Amino acid sequence: MYDVAVIGAGIIGTFITRELSKFDLKTIMIDKENDIANGTTKANSAIIHAGYDAKAGTLKGKLNAKGNAMYAHVCEEMDVHFKRIGSFVIASNEEEMESIKELYERGRKNNIPHMKILSQEEVREMEPNLNEEIMGALYAPTAGIVSPWELAVALAENAADHGAEIKLETEVLGIEKNEEGYVIQTNNGEIKAKYIFNCAGVYAQEINEMVAPRTFTIHPRRGQYNILDKSTGNLVNHVIFQAPTKLGKGVLVAPTVHGNLLVGPDAEDLDDKENTATTRDRITFIQKKSRKTTTKIPFGGTITSFAGLRAVSDVGDFIIEEAKDAKGFINVAGIESPGLSAAPAIAEYAIDILKGIIGDLKERKDFNPRRKPVIRFMELSDEEKSEIIKKDARYGRIICRCENITEGEIVDAIHRNAGGRTVDGIKRRSRPGMGRCQGGFCGPRVMEILARELKMDIKEVVKDRKEAYILTEETKQNKSEEARVENLEETKIS
Repeated sequence: MYDVAVIGAGIIGTFITRELSKFDLKTIMIDKENDIANGTTKANSAIIHAGYDAKAGTLKGKLNAKGNAMYAHVCEEMDVHFKRIGSFVIASNEEEMESIKELYERGRKNNIPHMKILSQEEVREMEPNLNEEIMGALYAPTAGIVSPWELAVALAENAADHGAEIKLETEVLGIEKNEEGYVIQTNNGEIKAKYIFNCAGVYAQEINEMVAPRTFTIHPRRGQYNILDKSTGNLVNHVIFQAPTKLGKGVLVAPTVHGNLLVGPDAEDLDDKENTATTRDRITFIQKKSRKTTTKIPFGGTITSFAGLRAVSDVGDFIIEEAKDAKGFINVAGIESPGLSAAPAIAEYAIDILKGIIGDLKERKDFNPRRKPVIRFMELSDEEKSEIIKKDARYGRIICRCENITEGEIVDAIHRNAGGRTVDGIKRRSRPGMGRCQGGFCGPRVMEILARELKMDIKEVVKDRKEAYILTEETKQNKSEEARVENLEETKIS
């Protein structure tokens, strides 16, 4: 029997699992997907919000501010890029100026440091590519950007290094309560655990209702985005939000932590909790809305579009509490924006609830908070590159030309704890396929490396989810070529 089971391997589940791994506990994290961070975590704005937006006194307000302050330290431990670039909320008329003044006052109540309302001249000086009619902006220098899927993978890896078990492709079908705790029925058999954290994202409501009466509902809200080539990544220097109005919050324009430009999202309430399709009309919508921020975005440089689902609850705040009538079952649900920003603080808050149930936890003396460093070949000096290649020639073979990713980096991403097993899993860990060609050239090589290193048939290598096959059989052309070669060999023998 496990002490704790964590259901869900997104940014919240991985933060909690990593926090649990600091203690003398037998822990398992399960997810129905075939990789870490395959839900909302892989498809969001990747913004670490300063914390002025949430209402004071809410969990969102309390944990956003605390989580933001933790990010630099956590990302340094996890060897994940994090940049504290600051954010603007821009205003183009008097109504919007009043809106950003309200955000400023809300930020003061949430103890957000160093905020400032900028004049038109100050905005233009700091962001010359924004529209000239912008009257002012709320500036929050503590906002940042991160790669959420890389962080989730790093957290899972660090937890696994300390004994936490990770079980993917494991869908929860039912949960039974008994005197010892819970029996989780899955498509891969039973999992017994004394305590459960429900971090199932858009499915958190269904998981909760397996053991407790309905106290909240979750529905998915889809947001679509454009990602532009790195040649446009310096169009803006900060995360640029539009002032919220009666018509909504608008869209953001922001650099990514890896140097691209991100535009989006829209907000579309759905019933389908698996619908992450992009649509022409909504992509056109976000492009049109972005012109309020700047007319200089060259959308011809878009390299990909994507959509993600947010878990929106009817509560209006994070739900982090022991479930009604289910002792030891802790819901961590409704974690929409600013969930990523609050995630490290959410994990601590959730563990404190567990401690309140079972008492103090025994800390591991051998816990190492630092993840094994990742070799990012193109960030090394020429001397460092030479030394790495001497030790492992695979670091001298470039597989992805767009991002300059080597075979050595891909092999390392496969063989780490919580390593990648799919083309997109490797893409999220070490970035082959993230560039201009989106894997058009390097994709087949990544497949070959995965098949070789995992000792599997290349036809078993999938793009992302289990059903997303790439190859089914050899083409007729290849079969004809093989037959021709065989005939030639027979002719030589005879």
